[in-house]
Amino acid sequence: MLDQVSKHWAVNALDDRMVDIVGSLRFNLAFNEGMAFSRGNGLGPIIGVVALVVVVVLLVSVGRATNRWYPRAAGLVMGGALGNVVDRLFRGRAWLRGGVVDFIDVQWWPIFNVADMAVTVGGVLLLLTSLSAERRSPVPR
Repeated sequence: MLDQVSKHWAVNALDDRMVDIVGSLRFNLAFNEGMAFSRGNGLGPIIGVVALVVVVVLLVSVGRATNRWYPRAAGLVMGGALGNVVDRLFRGRAWLRGGVVDFIDVQWWPIFNVADMAVTVGGVLLLLTSLSAERRSPVPR
């Protein structure tokens, strides 16, 4: 929800201008029809379908989770993925061909959005929960 509200604000407030915040941080509206780092332009439908498959797999896996952080981490990844899929569905000329709204620009990294932050933080947390699960499981002899 926060992702879509922030994107709505960005599309309506930024238009053709940039807003400097502090240091190298600024708001700068861009539309990404590819994937991370603007790679894969034109692959929107494939990226969207892969994102939906990831959401379904994570949703199923949450029920089997034993680590209390796993559902939170999976929720961040699922929420971020769905936030960007919504853009692909409703901000384009055809099914899953829309551009994802990006507007957070630190000028030394590709422009990103709230959904991207959620996916990144959630992915790191998923990695940490899997590493802690491996550490606790006994080594087979």
